[in-house]
Amino acid sequence: MSPSPAAPGSSLSAARRSRELAETVGGPAVDVLVVGLGATGAGAALDAAARGLSVAAVDAHDLAFGTSRWSSKLIHGGLRYLASGQLDVAHESAVERGVLMERTAPHLVRAQPFVLPLTPLVSRAQAALAWAGFRAGDTLRLTARTARATLPAPRRLSALETRHLAPALRTGGLRGGLLSWDGRLVDDARLVTAVARTAAAHGARVLTRVRALELTASGARVRDELTGEEGEIRAHAVINASGVWAGGLVDGIRIRPSRGTHLILRSDHLGPLPAGLHIPVPGETNRFVLVLPQGDGRVYVGLTDEPVEGEIPDVPEAPETDIGFLLDVLGSVLDVPVRREDVVGVFAGLRPLLDTAPEAGPGAVARTADISRRHAVLTSSEGVITVVGGKLTTYRRMAEDAVDAAVAARHLPAGPSPTAALPLVGAASPRTLEAVQAPRHLVRRYGTEAPAVLALGAEEPRLGERVLPGHPVTAAELVWAVRHEGALDESDVLDRRTRIGMVPADRAAALDTARELVGEALTRRG
Repeated sequence: MSPSPAAPGSSLSAARRSRELAETVGGPAVDVLVVGLGATGAGAALDAAARGLSVAAVDAHDLAFGTSRWSSKLIHGGLRYLASGQLDVAHESAVERGVLMERTAPHLVRAQPFVLPLTPLVSRAQAALAWAGFRAGDTLRLTARTARATLPAPRRLSALETRHLAPALRTGGLRGGLLSWDGRLVDDARLVTAVARTAAAHGARVLTRVRALELTASGARVRDELTGEEGEIRAHAVINASGVWAGGLVDGIRIRPSRGTHLILRSDHLGPLPAGLHIPVPGETNRFVLVLPQGDGRVYVGLTDEPVEGEIPDVPEAPETDIGFLLDVLGSVLDVPVRREDVVGVFAGLRPLLDTAPEAGPGAVARTADISRRHAVLTSSEGVITVVGGKLTTYRRMAEDAVDAAVAARHLPAGPSPTAALPLVGAASPRTLEAVQAPRHLVRRYGTEAPAVLALGAEEPRLGERVLPGHPVTAAELVWAVRHEGALDESDVLDRRTRIGMVPADRAAALDTARELVGEALTRRG
């Protein structure tokens, strides 16, 4: 198989950014301007462009800079929402999970097994309730028309089978486990990158490092964060998809951010993990800590769901209380507890939940775990369309609804959304992906483009070398990120195009190499 080039028109680069920024600022009005390039914003740019509309999409930072890179990396089927009576949200989640796994991104989303260990802390009544939930989740899969081959059925496990799938579990009192399946991303930021590149392939102008200073129904005043120059982007419709920052651009939007914290451990602390873990939180009936092996020598442990007050930071920090909580729950099932010094990295994301509750009394803080994950599309008195709420799994539907609102409000010449059947860059059928001649870890990250990434190593042998001992990312992937994925500096390649930077020690060790490779790639490509 000869190396596949980047999909036609999908390559994002510094040169393309400069050219399209010059054409957009002060130029003719585009049909749709999207502000924010997380999953929902990139999805809105793709949705509008795929309908044949002219699109500009801007972000003050980088692709997936905000909440979309801090997720649990799971594509949920909606079981949690079913348990809380949000049937419509649960069904929508299951449908969108199937869309990603079977049509739009089967290279980035695959089935993930989870074991819920039945320890002495899990009563038989709790176990029965969890089992009923897993069976209901399988019914959701059926109603969403997701194939059994895509997501296997849940089943009960013996204590021996449970220990085989999770050898680190404490054996005392272990009476078995419950096996369930859900969707999981190889990397949430890679999904956003693929969506943005697919939008670019359909003609969207994807402009990072462009900050929206002020929005109106007819466009935005923006600033190029690389040069400091300001200007106007004119548009027939404006979609505000800036997540937890949405209220700062449009009056009347009330966001109740919820912080989700994850720990990063080295895999050797927990041993081989063929499956992830659902660990029940003591005293809670429908809340779990997740243990998710990453396949790159790391394991994520999360997550919390805590309300956040005050200013919204660009990069959230996880408090020690969250870290201690996660370690305590994890330690409740492990043979050898994980210590604080074993935590090599921590990340926290802020979910942009829509606050629809009445004002509470002074000092009252509602549980964000109880706020609905429904999304909403709101139109301000000035005519700006804002999409808020929701979750990563349903980004495509959120984007579709936002563009539907823009098309209806501004009478834009566009038909219905085609994105439920539109494969993202690199996507192909499982059989085609299996035949791609490249290492499996590259296929899982780049799909059909994996041979082209691999070919960079033949172009220059040092690009085939790993950036960091013990981590699978090669130098070729950093160069590919600059040439085709819009990366502009070492932070883009370390913190988002790859996830080396999530562990501070790894980031420091790779920084000089990344800086050198990015500098050379930018120079060669002009």
